[in-house]
Amino acid sequence: MLHRKSRLSRRAFTATALSALVASGGAMAAGSARASGSDRDQRRATREMRGVWVATVANRDWPSRQGLTADEQRAELIAHLDNAAKCNLNTVILQVRPTADALWPSPYEPWSQVLSGTQGQDPGWDPLGTAVEEAHARGLQLHAWCNPYRVANHTDLDKLAETHPARVRPEWVVAYGGKLYYNPGLPEVRGFVQQAMLDAVERYPVDAVHFDDYFYPYPVAGQNFDDDAAYEAHGTDFADRADWRRDNIDRLIQEMAAGIRRIRPTTQFGISPFGVWRNAATDPLGSDTRGGVQTYDDLYADTRKWVREGWIDYICPQLYWNIGFAVADYAKLLPWWAEVAQGSRTQLYLGEALYKAGDPAQPAAWQDQAELSRHLALAKDQPGACGHVFFAARDMAEDRIGAMARVVADHYGQPAITPR
Repeated sequence: MLHRKSRLSRRAFTATALSALVASGGAMAAGSARASGSDRDQRRATREMRGVWVATVANRDWPSRQGLTADEQRAELIAHLDNAAKCNLNTVILQVRPTADALWPSPYEPWSQVLSGTQGQDPGWDPLGTAVEEAHARGLQLHAWCNPYRVANHTDLDKLAETHPARVRPEWVVAYGGKLYYNPGLPEVRGFVQQAMLDAVERYPVDAVHFDDYFYPYPVAGQNFDDDAAYEAHGTDFADRADWRRDNIDRLIQEMAAGIRRIRPTTQFGISPFGVWRNAATDPLGSDTRGGVQTYDDLYADTRKWVREGWIDYICPQLYWNIGFAVADYAKLLPWWAEVAQGSRTQLYLGEALYKAGDPAQPAAWQDQAELSRHLALAKDQPGACGHVFFAARDMAEDRIGAMARVVADHYGQPAITPR
């Protein structure tokens, strides 16, 4: 979910039923059949997602740098939670498994390098356990954000901790585009990554498990993701490699959802994919876009199917483009995703590019303080859109041109009630 400038780039809960809304906030309208607009807005606030991503990979948002003391790391984390509460949000999506390592004492994977600077070194505290406790104390949900298959942002296995599963089982790993990935085509890999991620669900009352947009890696021109042996061993029943790869990811999603339900039925499962499933020029079911990346074809992630089949509890497409952007117009993608979610059990939230607001490298639309606020205004006209998540925490804290303050003033005047 890191910003990719070279191409179209890119993360709480709503109530699961209207009855939950009525039970928690509907009493204010029970005596009147004609609720005012402000009443409707207040009731909406009780069920909408208002979230922020906290990215840890490469120390993007937190910790601010490697090697801070446990007290310094904790203080920075608490500051992000406090800022989310101050902005009347209700959810923090914390990246706890950035590169096949962990921000909790996992028996399966080493401590993350983003904490101490050395992968495998105990930081002296439990970041995920603390985050869950402190978020809940502030009325915030805590979603555990995991990247399923990324192993390292380099290709040197020897740089990994000696006990790292990728180093112990190098046959599980594919080097591609200057990075290391677990091979999604190996059933033993799929089983292992689920086991590693579900450990967090067993240990902590996380409100959701959250995947980002990385499944098979984003394509790199002139390079081949070498899964030939896995395809020969496991793909013979498929018409082509693309169908096999999509089936591998489908299985991950279905099995992960089942595992979460089995261990902690109240914990939800959400995914924040790249915002373009397929372009209409590729598939008449696709969106009116000209995206250079299509998740179905390039990442082998059939995100539309997951929604329509109800395999996931929520989807939060990364709609990281401005209104009127010719290649991928926010105003066109929003109703497309709303139509996809309509009639399904999957809630729709919208991923918002707060990081672009005020960035001088971005187009003029992103120099306008009101751009993001207009996104939220558009979404209010889509009955299926149930909230927004902002990328990311560092940008929310800095708020370069006041875009987040404008969102809060225009849309988040009432404190958010944590769903459920």
